[in-house]
This record gives sequence, structure tokens and C-alpha cells, in this order.
Amino acid sequence: MRMLKRTLLLLSIAALPAMASAEQTLYLFNWTEYMNPKIIKQFEAKYHVKVVQTYYSSNSELLAKLMAGGTSQYDVVVPSNYMIERMAEAGLIRKLDKAKLSNFKNLMPEFQNTAYDPHDEYAIPYQWGTTALAYDVRKFKNPPQTWGVLYDPKVNPSYPFALMGGTGQDTLHAACAYLGYTFGCEKPSEWKAAAKLVVETKKRHNFVGFVDGTPALHQLEKGVIAAGIVYNGDLANEIESSPKATKYIKYIIPKGGAEVWVDNMAIPSHAPNPELAYKFINFILDAKIGAELSNYNVYASPNAAAKPYLDKVLTSPLVSPTKEQWKRLYYMPGLKGEKLKEYQAIWRAAREQ
Repeated sequence: MRMLKRTLLLLSIAALPAMASAEQTLYLFNWTEYMNPKIIKQFEAKYHVKVVQTYYSSNSELLAKLMAGGTSQYDVVVPSNYMIERMAEAGLIRKLDKAKLSNFKNLMPEFQNTAYDPHDEYAIPYQWGTTALAYDVRKFKNPPQTWGVLYDPKVNPSYPFALMGGTGQDTLHAACAYLGYTFGCEKPSEWKAAAKLVVETKKRHNFVGFVDGTPALHQLEKGVIAAGIVYNGDLANEIESSPKATKYIKYIIPKGGAEVWVDNMAIPSHAPNPELAYKFINFILDAKIGAELSNYNVYASPNAAAKPYLDKVLTSPLVSPTKEQWKRLYYMPGLKGEKLKEYQAIWRAAREQ
């Protein structure tokens, strides 16, 4: 998704090889560091083709590229769940022919007929994860399992903490959950109440600022903050690579809910080689390939058939929530039009006050 597992360096390829024809080449537009190079080589060898991969670092960058004519430049793109409806309505991605995806059956039931793509018409899940609360157990011995760790000064009167910036969705929706609405709040009145709480929270002496997920985790590891909003995949990766640094960090899906996100494979409306795109998507849906992808990214796989081949950390509750935890997970609403403008205005005002 918006997380970069190993580096924040954005790689770009300015020109596509003139010698490669559309029939021989798959053009993949993907998040940075989000594809195992070995998988690309396997696909190229199996179908005797070349894969040219270029990269973006945000959904807004992907959207802007497609709207500027990119629908005819790429065969496969990887948008997040809340972008699917917007892209479909704008005619940027095409309806899928699932008859060409024999491995579609491998998807877990939770990732079929999703709220953001009810009939599986436009998107095929690629990787998924959660964004929720993490805190230092040395500072918070037995806190309530709620967003109060961030928003309640009685729960946290003195330890430094951060909120997530960016679009503000996780921060505002977490505030909604703390106030007694659900994390999936969609009413402007609820957003305004949440924004008021955010403004009040910013004034507390132990609020250090808006820090996005990956940097927030690093600050937790270093003791700069004692609580923040982080990505589960980032933490899982750090547990594997830096167990000492993450020893005292606990990740929870609070009462009231947290975000579940899904990055999806989609085919742009004027893809140069849609048939090869179907082959690539179906290849990723293979059980062993799906496991290779998740083992590389350290993010959860939506592929049920991949489970026997996954690394141990990927089957833990941190990465693969329990059924009880699933009940508290929400997809971010896919806002658009006037409602999106109103949301953005509310968040902008909260940031500026």
C-alpha cells in the first residue's frame, strides 16, 4: 500500500524500451519495493515475455498518472481499495473477465464480493493489512484496549504520542471510534466531532505531531514516542529483522475498530496487452507464487491456497487477524464528489488549528 518495506527511495523509469512490442511486454505500475524480483523472472520465463515495472509512492500519484493518459501505458496497476470505485466510475480501469482467471477460486471468502467491489468486477486482491494502534508496554502496563491511549488524557497524561497525518482518515476515524461512533463513520457530523477531538488532542503537552505509519514505528523503537498509529506489516517485518527493537511494542485492533486495507490488481481501460495482464494476475493468484509474494513483502496474503507455504510470522494474529478481530475491522469509505470535498475541508481545518 502506502508503506515502503525496505526503503523510501522512489525508482522511476523515464522511457520504455522502443524495441519491445506490446505483444511481448507486460507493463506493470506498482508500489515501490512491492514485488519479489524472483516472481517477475519466473513469469518472464514461463510466458517468454518481458516485464517492465515502474513505480509510484501514493494512490494520488497513481490516479493522476492514469487520468493524464496512463490508461494506455500500463497493463496492470495496483490501487488500494478506496480508489477502486473512483477509478471505475472515471473509466480508468476495465471490467474483468473472471473466466480468464482460473486461480480466482484461491481467494479467501473475505476478499470476494468486497464492500469496495461488490461483484468482483474491477479488482483482484494482491496484498492486505491493517492500520491500528501500537504502544510501548513498559509505559502502558494495562491500558484499556481502545483509542483512548491516544485521545484520553486520563489514560495517557504524560507519555509522548503521535497521530497519523496524510489524508487524516486513520486519525479522524480513530477519533470517531473513541467517541462512540464506529471506525467506519461516514456522517459529516461525526467527522466534525472527531475533528474537534483532534484539535483538543493537538494542544496536549505530550503530543509530538503528525507522524505517518512507518516513521511512527521507528520512533516507537527508539523511544521517541510511546504510542502511535502504525501498519501491521511494517511491525511484522521489524520483528523479523530487529527483534530487540520491537520487544516492547504491542499492536492492537482497538474496540471501536481500525482500518483493514487491500491493494488490488486492476487492468487500465486501454491497457496495451490485456491478455498478458490476465496471465500475470492469474500467475500471482497461484498458491506458491502468492506465498512467495507475501513472504517477500511480509504482508498478509488474500490467497487461501497460499497458506501452507507462508512463513510463520504471516500466520500470526499480528498479520492475519482472528475472526474476533475481523469483526472490528473496517474498509475506509470511498469518498468522492462533494462529500470528499467536505471531508477534506474538515481535516484541513483540524490540521491548521
